[in-house]
Amino acid sequence: MKYLFTLLFCAVGFSSVKAQSSLPDFLNQAYNNSPLINDNKNQLVNSQAEVERIKAMTTKLQLSLNAYYLFAPVYITDAGHKGFNFNPSSATNYYGYDIGTTNGGSMQGMVTATQPLFASKRADILAEQARVGAQINTNMINLTRHDLEKTVTDQYILCLLDKKQISNASENMKIIDQQRVIVKKLVNASLLKNSDLILLNIEYENNQNVLLTYQAAYHRDLLELRIMSGSRDTATVTLDTVSLHLKDSPQQSAYLEKFRLDSLNLVASQKAFETKYQPQLSAFGNTGLNGTHFNTLYDRFGLSAGLNLSWAILDGHQREITRKKTALQQQTIAFSKNNAQIQNDLRKKQVLDELNSYDGRLQNQQKQLGEYQSLLNSYRTQVIQAQLSVIDFINVLKNRTTAQRDLLQLETNRNLLINAYNYWNW
Repeated sequence: MKYLFTLLFCAVGFSSVKAQSSLPDFLNQAYNNSPLINDNKNQLVNSQAEVERIKAMTTKLQLSLNAYYLFAPVYITDAGHKGFNFNPSSATNYYGYDIGTTNGGSMQGMVTATQPLFASKRADILAEQARVGAQINTNMINLTRHDLEKTVTDQYILCLLDKKQISNASENMKIIDQQRVIVKKLVNASLLKNSDLILLNIEYENNQNVLLTYQAAYHRDLLELRIMSGSRDTATVTLDTVSLHLKDSPQQSAYLEKFRLDSLNLVASQKAFETKYQPQLSAFGNTGLNGTHFNTLYDRFGLSAGLNLSWAILDGHQREITRKKTALQQQTIAFSKNNAQIQNDLRKKQVLDELNSYDGRLQNQQKQLGEYQSLLNSYRTQVIQAQLSVIDFINVLKNRTTAQRDLLQLETNRNLLINAYNYWNW
């Protein structure tokens, strides 16, 4: 039983640290580790909290405690009453503040309640700006995810190119090694020269260096992919293949959402500014202590209530000025939106035009590679039969390797173009 629990623990631990090997793995990790996405998620929560704060500030009952004490002593020079008086009620001749303005002192301690009236509409207008801000944060999260999808996918495609180059180099070394075994037997039988075996050994070493170069490139590009996704893993893994296809065009580009939200934000800001021109009515009441003399302080507990109205009438035409500014900013957004739409359409057309040229090139390259493969098989047989030199075999192998490399580059560039089209076609 003890060993069973140990095995289960190891299995769970292994599954939890399983290295990423597919494109969705790297994309999900990039989304989770993106500081920009995390920041906008936090700002989204803040925007939602700001809506509640504005509603509480403009519509809810406010209670406050206020305490106040004024100490204003005077020096009296009246006959029979000379000296300091710390809480004077009356005096004719004295030095100090005028008793009529200070009452000789003042003591207050009151609880005040204020309730805005008919303020729900104003609260909604003020909170609208925070709501639009939340939508802007959500849109920024979507844009960041989309950017990460483009850059991580591009890097993943480059890693797959390195992986296929490693596979081709390994295959070439296997072919050369098989040929070396046969040629060595023929050399021992004096059917081929020893120089033929040396040429194959040199070619084997060259391909070994090529393999090491591709392995180093794969290691480097894989680390870069992990940097992009924020992964701490450093293990060498075999990546899964991907199949990219052109996405259908959306009814409306998601890139234009930014301009719509910017326009809404301007409108919300203008409406929030104009709430200062609406009449604001509130009821208030207080209760507590309010007195001026210590000897009558116990009789000075009371209460009061009232209404407060504030209404901005004239402020130098600031409302008209801000409306003009907002209108100009709206024009700027509309111009930028139109320009972005044109550029987006041209970028998609540019990518599609380039993609169309790849279909024919890929077919020709695949055909050429097939012919090189047939020729290489024929040459291998002829070398064994001592009907062809090893140099001719090596030249055909090199030409086949070049054709393989060109085909892989074409396939990689095609996938990069598809990814670019899908990026703009969003």
